[in-house]
Amino acid sequence: MRMLRMGADAVLVEAGGLTDAVALHARLVADPPPGVVDIVPAARTVLVRADPRMLSLEGVRAWITRAAASAAAPPVTAAAVIVPVVYDGADLAETAALLGTSAGALAARHESTAWTVAFTGFAPGFGYLIGDGWDLDVPRRASPRTRVPAGSVALAGAFSGAYPRDTPGGWQLIGTTDAVLFDPDAARPALLAPGAAVRFAASRAVSVGRRETESERAQPPGSGIRVVAAGARATFQDAGRPGRAAEGIARSGAADAPAWALANRLLGNRPDAAAIEVVLGGFRAVAERDLAVVVTGGWAPLTIDGRARDPYVVHPWPAGSELRMDAFLAGARAYLAVRGGWLVPPAVGSRSTDTLSGLGPAPVRTDDRVAVGDETAGPIPALPLHPWGLPAAATDAAPLDIPFVPGPRGDWITTASRRALADAVWTVSADADRVGIRLDGPVLDRARTDELPSEGMSPGAIQVPPSGLPVVFGADGPVTGGYPVVGVVTAAGRARLAQVRPGDRVRLRPTAPPTTGA
Repeated sequence: MRMLRMGADAVLVEAGGLTDAVALHARLVADPPPGVVDIVPAARTVLVRADPRMLSLEGVRAWITRAAASAAAPPVTAAAVIVPVVYDGADLAETAALLGTSAGALAARHESTAWTVAFTGFAPGFGYLIGDGWDLDVPRRASPRTRVPAGSVALAGAFSGAYPRDTPGGWQLIGTTDAVLFDPDAARPALLAPGAAVRFAASRAVSVGRRETESERAQPPGSGIRVVAAGARATFQDAGRPGRAAEGIARSGAADAPAWALANRLLGNRPDAAAIEVVLGGFRAVAERDLAVVVTGGWAPLTIDGRARDPYVVHPWPAGSELRMDAFLAGARAYLAVRGGWLVPPAVGSRSTDTLSGLGPAPVRTDDRVAVGDETAGPIPALPLHPWGLPAAATDAAPLDIPFVPGPRGDWITTASRRALADAVWTVSADADRVGIRLDGPVLDRARTDELPSEGMSPGAIQVPPSGLPVVFGADGPVTGGYPVVGVVTAAGRARLAQVRPGDRVRLRPTAPPTTGA
């Protein structure tokens, strides 16, 4: 067993294989100490993330060592989750033929197998199931489908799974279920959570339908604002969904967390109040009642009722007047916050829009009406709490420094590539959003060409895909991934990256040597 550092707050534990990773995960979730935020199992690793204010990485390693040395994993005592299924999948007959059996025999074996959720990923609530005695290796489709319907039961490699929502996918479809696989309003949103025992039960028919969630139900049009123009992109964001990665749920939340938090402090809001994250400007809205408003983050030319107003200062926004944020002078994301916060329905405890999974409120659109809440913590402070100014920006003479911690898979690229990662000046490509930012620059050569089994990811993870050009995961990045992580950008670095634009130049600056253990 090796323990590798994954950024400033996480440890990636290498187990001997899938069985060992499942057993270690069971031991860890049985008795986590205070401060543990996430325990994320994967194909042969377990990622443990902790709040460093409560539990140091040294404390995490010591706890993992004790848990790994325990005699056996705790037995599974919960009753198996029963998933009704009709074996009518589009690929059932073809998959059976590939395996040298009949469609009926393959369906019967799938139904009779005792399954366990090894880990989740790909999409919220998508469980990778391993079967007791299941020794079939099912090839993925040569050409993935652009849309796999929600409720599809499928096979790939040694795994079975069921799709909670419509997504692209390359697994072989063998059946259909109407089970609610992911319910954001439930205390435990994922039906198939890691460690759960699962049995499939053949049914003559299922009525596949997607349950309407609280976050999708129409809300009464409360008094707040009417959106005249949403600009390039605008989403609701708060602190996000920490601690749900094992269920396949990304943290999400404000990309520039310090700027969002400052907006709430300036308004006297509660720390978790939602703001609107506006990308590059072009946002216009009319107040339906008297409001107090502030804009932080990217530097936006701001007018209210035709009068210029400064960012980082709380202003009255009278009923009937229009607020306008034109194209930003600097930065990429600004936070439009009002006293009381925006009243939009939460999903899994957060009002953040996850742009990768679709979880949370829909992005802000023209003609939307958005209500204002009452999430206040005290009066508006009498004096400014923060010296305001243009966000840090890159210039031709001085690229923007982005601090990072060397990652667990640095040895998967060559020594020369590790030097280039830290020495090169990288250009932000047009492929930059809340999910991730691809950097253009020197190609990073791989020292290893074998495939890396899927393992837990962190916001700020610097992955090196086969192209050799690094990708930095953002707030909405996936919770697992299969490319080597050679570094993890710090929280301060992620806030800086939230404000970069395509064409900006950055330099990745290592802040500490890699940490490994036995």
